[in-house]
Amino acid sequence: MEKVKENKLPRVYIADNTEDNSLIEYFQNSDQFDFVGASFDGMKVVEDVEKLKPDILITEVMLSNLDGFAVLEKIKGANMPKVFFVSNLSHSGFVTKAIQLGASYFMLKPISAENLENRILEVINNGRGNGESKQLDEKISNIFISIGIPAHIKGYQFLREAVKLAVEEPEIIGSITKKLYPTIAERFETSSSKVERGMRHAIEVAWNRGKIENINNIFGLKIYNRNEKPTNGELIALIADKMIMDG
Repeated sequence: MEKVKENKLPRVYIADNTEDNSLIEYFQNSDQFDFVGASFDGMKVVEDVEKLKPDILITEVMLSNLDGFAVLEKIKGANMPKVFFVSNLSHSGFVTKAIQLGASYFMLKPISAENLENRILEVINNGRGNGESKQLDEKISNIFISIGIPAHIKGYQFLREAVKLAVEEPEIIGSITKKLYPTIAERFETSSSKVERGMRHAIEVAWNRGKIENINNIFGLKIYNRNEKPTNGELIALIADKMIMDG
């Protein structure tokens, strides 16, 4: 199933089961994107991507004939679309491999089409702006995904914004209650208390998923164990410091 339209909307292709697929239906009817095709056959996905040249590829890991990783390896290059993995498979090694192959996001099913659309628009809009800002966003997102903070919860967005603020203005960590929370609350049109609770919930979700070793591997030190959760400020400062040290 495929079509071609002449317009300037971002072109999206979906590599997933085409039967009873709510994502396909959503993007077919979206006024934000030009839906150009879908297939569950990895070989056809490669052919269609080369022919239709979508800007966005939404893909499952498990496809017929070629899996999602093999598809990325075959389409990798200067004209590769932005890739968003949407999968039932949650193994941290899959997330790492997807990011290493150039994927922008790895999201676990079930997800809402609206959340996926928002993530895609964020990546597209960042790409049109400052290149360094885009690179920072991707680095932060990769760390959050690796340690198990799901992208669909508010705390993910609050924490990402907090890390970016701490990179730009390291001293803000010393004023987390008086300055950091209120700044983020204003940007998201919410309250400081909801920002604080959202961040804390995101950290609890990550720790409950048992991916503590991933954060220790990222920073090269055994910083935390199962019974030691960082505070909001500690995690923000830790990731911001890594971003600064990595340039």
